[in-house]
Amino acid sequence: MTHRISTTFDFSLEHDAFGRLVLTMPDGAQHVGVHPVRGFPISDPRRGVAVCTVEGRELAWIDEMDQLSPAARGVLEAELAQREFLPIIKRIFRVSLQTNPCEWEVETDRGRTKFLLKSGDDVRRLENQRALVTDAHGIRYLIPDPESLDRHSRRILERYL
Repeated sequence: MTHRISTTFDFSLEHDAFGRLVLTMPDGAQHVGVHPVRGFPISDPRRGVAVCTVEGRELAWIDEMDQLSPAARGVLEAELAQREFLPIIKRIFRVSLQTNPCEWEVETDRGRTKFLLKSGDDVRRLENQRALVTDAHGIRYLIPDPESLDRHSRRILERYL
């Protein structure tokens, strides 16, 4: 059964002595080794978070993270940050070829990197003017505002959007 979490007093999240995340429900039942999963990681990351067992069974659904107590929200945000990896592209230096696959060299919020793009279909426009690039290994890169990129980067990106 999935519990819908909508108030700050419904549950608690903490780490045990072994570093595992523990969900304690209002009735006192504890679930050890749970992990949070965003329902909408790109379009609405602050809303819709499921807390699941290791097997993937949903135990709780959190409508809005901002409704949680500061302690629970802090644990949840730290756990999500550790699980998720979504670098932000700040600049595109070069793309190796006009054909696919091609190598992209970019500057992200985590530093400079190169990755292989299998197809032009791996660059998608999202709502609110954002773009998402998925490399050959499935790693996603976000471009929050293509218009804020420098002219050279925008020109390269326009070929794919």
